[in-house]
Amino acid sequence: MTINDVNMIVQDALFLVIRLSAPCLLVSLVVGLVISIFQTVTSIQEQTLTSIPKIILTFIAIILLGNWMATTITDYITKLWSSFSLYIK
Repeated sequence: MTINDVNMIVQDALFLVIRLSAPCLLVSLVVGLVISIFQTVTSIQEQTLTSIPKIILTFIAIILLGNWMATTITDYITKLWSSFSLYIK
């Protein structure tokens, strides 16, 4: 196993983490932005107003995208373990 193999595995793993976390982070970002604009327009200065909608919509995103996330992780682990014999040199 060379340093290039390790770099490739780490690069693939980090890219997988970014791909899987991006939808939930984007949902949270958009909800926070919309609520911040609403607070600015209506002059409501309640700090806890953004928390509950962010949590609820992030959980909904996880529920809707959970199958895709699990399939992606399973595919990556299967690919990694199937090429395991190449790394034991």
